[in-house]
Amino acid sequence: MRNPGFLIESRPHLDKPVLIAGFDGWGNALNISKGMIAYLVGKFKARPFARLNPDTFYRYDENRPLVNIRQGNLKSLKPPGGKFYAARTGASPIDLVLLKADEPGLAWYTFADELFSLCEDLGVETIITLGSMYDNVLHSDRIVSALASDPELFNRLKQKNVVPVSYQGPSAIHSVIQSEGAGRGFKCVSLWCHCPYYLQGVTHFGIMSHLASLLGCLGGFEMDVADLQDGWEELNTRIQELIKTSPELEAAINKLRKAKLRGSWEKMKTAAGDDQKVIHLQDFLEPK
Repeated sequence: MRNPGFLIESRPHLDKPVLIAGFDGWGNALNISKGMIAYLVGKFKARPFARLNPDTFYRYDENRPLVNIRQGNLKSLKPPGGKFYAARTGASPIDLVLLKADEPGLAWYTFADELFSLCEDLGVETIITLGSMYDNVLHSDRIVSALASDPELFNRLKQKNVVPVSYQGPSAIHSVIQSEGAGRGFKCVSLWCHCPYYLQGVTHFGIMSHLASLLGCLGGFEMDVADLQDGWEELNTRIQELIKTSPELEAAINKLRKAKLRGSWEKMKTAAGDDQKVIHLQDFLEPK
């Protein structure tokens, strides 16, 4: 008997839905990918309707279940996985299907096939995957690169100063979805946010705010992201204070800044050299 990869609990009725997927793991620098989905789930009060079967898509020896044990009593065991959510965007005619998941470690093509079957069942025509990577960019930069199977969608992204992806190397689940989805007739977009290598251990609300505006442009919906902007202003103030206490970090950032003034992102990508200094903000910032 076949073990289904997607365990569907209910089937939502949606109008012109767009699927947006964010994964934890390799492509989730500064928690932009998975964090953006969590933000959308909260913003639109999205409701879960399906989940991934962990036995189908994950290796437990590489992505181990998390346990909560207290005083010799096993309280909970949480395997890797993910959930699908359905959301209505209010006045917009576009609804959302949101996927927040750990990146599958197994059966990528099976995962993609089941994803496309679900999209066909729900009436989804556009699939957007989100990723984020560390790069030699400034924390004040908002650099997003993309690939898109639909020329009209890509033209919209170019108008927003999105950079076309040029890359050769190890891939993520995003590429399988992009490749196979285009072959199945879906409009597929993959957005990749470029995050400063020297900033780790925190969610970058500034990049998330910019990404939200791109998603609204692609999906045809609007949302108020003032809370993200407020979060970024507060975080940026604290980052500036930390930079002032680290001459090495300040020098590395100034080097990137000078490369930017010379007008080349390519120069920025090699400006930091080998003396990269990293801020792990979880060591400095008190949780609220």
